[in-house]
Amino acid sequence: MKKIILCLLLLKGVVYAGKPSNFKLPLVFSKDSVELVRLPKDFDHLSVRDFTISPKNDEIFFTLESNKNTIATILHMIKKNGKWYLDVAPFSGNFYDLEATFAPDGNSLFFASNRPLDNDSAIKDFDIWKTEKVNGIWQTPKNLGNVINTEADEFYPAITNKGTLYFTAQYKHSKGKEDIWMSKYVNGNYTTPESISDSVNTALYEFNAFVSPNDSVIIFTSCGRSDDLGGCDLYISKKEANGIWSKAKNLGSKINSDKLDYCPFISFDNKFFVFTSNRTKLQKSYKQKLNIDTFLKEMQQVQNGKGNLYWINADEVLK
Repeated sequence: MKKIILCLLLLKGVVYAGKPSNFKLPLVFSKDSVELVRLPKDFDHLSVRDFTISPKNDEIFFTLESNKNTIATILHMIKKNGKWYLDVAPFSGNFYDLEATFAPDGNSLFFASNRPLDNDSAIKDFDIWKTEKVNGIWQTPKNLGNVINTEADEFYPAITNKGTLYFTAQYKHSKGKEDIWMSKYVNGNYTTPESISDSVNTALYEFNAFVSPNDSVIIFTSCGRSDDLGGCDLYISKKEANGIWSKAKNLGSKINSDKLDYCPFISFDNKFFVFTSNRTKLQKSYKQKLNIDTFLKEMQQVQNGKGNLYWINADEVLK
């Protein structure tokens, strides 16, 4: 009996581990303009990127990234009894981990990491890894294997209802400088990845693709297109009746800025669209000379050019 009680206490400790947070999901998401996702104040001056939320909207993972991209860690928020609790993800905190995304079943999570393949090997290039939730606990991640992972970097996984995997990679046989790739999941195995349609991939950069669970919508970032707004912009393509991706369209100035806009995600209930942006409220020059106090105030504001999360009603993207 004592062992049973101890196990229950340990499980309770895992569930409620972390720091209480004042984070809240809005009841209504703006259609007029994107709004800053308000994370705990501890992160106000740090670079935050990518976001995923479970199908039940009760569990969130996002990445906190250092300056100069030295290290990144996936953070975890779980909702219990109406309150969100925050901690480092149970599988993160040792290596450069980022870009977590839920599978539609809510019990599998895919992410990118440069962690070694085993405890005795060296840090390697970025691969895609998978962790599964068993009895409410996320298990030790497993590498997806050499059909998906190569000596090059693989990033930003997205999973469909059928298990099809989309990801970003820069291979020698890519259409462009960086492509979005697709691998089907057939009889428990991934097929050889293919660079997806020319309607999406070009001779430029295409990366960080969100794909809807039913495999009908893809949103991604591309750099250097003739219709971009000055940075790398978010684009959308929808699958036509013949199964071919339509020509990608820029999401426009309501979403995109003149800075890097990336890491798109739509909640499973299609209520909100989240993305990362390096947009800033800093000015390139000031009419009035800054003193030390005003300079620090400017530099310490949330929108200071580092990565921040933004969201908007998903209807504004999917319409």
